[in-house]
Amino acid sequence: MRDLGAGFQYLIKGQRWVARHGRQFEFGLIPGLITLVLYAAALVALAVWGDDSVAWATPFADDWSSPWQGLFRGFLTAVLFALGLLLAVLTFTAVTLLIGQPFYESLSEAVDRDVSPDGTAPESGLPLWRELWISARDSLRILVRALCWGVLLFALGFVPVAGQTVVPVLGFFVTGFFLTEELTAVALQRRGVELRERLALLRSRKTLVWGFGTPLGLAFLVPFVAVFLMPGAVAGATLMARDLLGEETGTDDGGAHDASAEETV
Repeated sequence: MRDLGAGFQYLIKGQRWVARHGRQFEFGLIPGLITLVLYAAALVALAVWGDDSVAWATPFADDWSSPWQGLFRGFLTAVLFALGLLLAVLTFTAVTLLIGQPFYESLSEAVDRDVSPDGTAPESGLPLWRELWISARDSLRILVRALCWGVLLFALGFVPVAGQTVVPVLGFFVTGFFLTEELTAVALQRRGVELRERLALLRSRKTLVWGFGTPLGLAFLVPFVAVFLMPGAVAGATLMARDLLGEETGTDDGGAHDASAEETV
């Protein structure tokens, strides 16, 4: 239980860090705003044309009598939109991180320099195109895992009672785990930690990961909130990555080198 509270504290510390570093926060908003516009357009299109898509996919129901045809297709349309919303929540972080790779790399390095006792930050030494390729490849692998969990939980949702109580809770914990993986990847990838090692590292501290990612996943259900929390989430994940690797941190909140961190964009 202590790790659960510690994970939530890293989420709070990350938000406090970006609140003290205005320029980092402002630049960190840009990728989230771009992703929000793209996702909003996709969800609006799904809401407008979802029923037409369902009607096209279920020609066998054309001759059904009322109200069964409407109920059946209405249910499928609602399921389609719910899956689209779940996919948006699961992939928002990955897409935002991919779009904002240079922004979040800079922010994560600034956090590392700020809290490191010697004022330095690990560097990957890789060219930007290579970092983008690794990030996209790993995000795709995580997306496949997340989708498998999503399909499983969706199927379990039809189980009476448990499907309406236990399964939604499990869904938020699963979402929180994958959100945390995507966010800590910014700092861990710079340190040369591969995806398999990252997953093993996170599984070894599940309650810490859930304490950080689960409340964040709940907050990310509100699109505008996700945009404004994203810079702080990256900062908090960087602090948590240092904890996972046992790296020394100069201060509790990350305020050892404020001036140098503020100079980095």
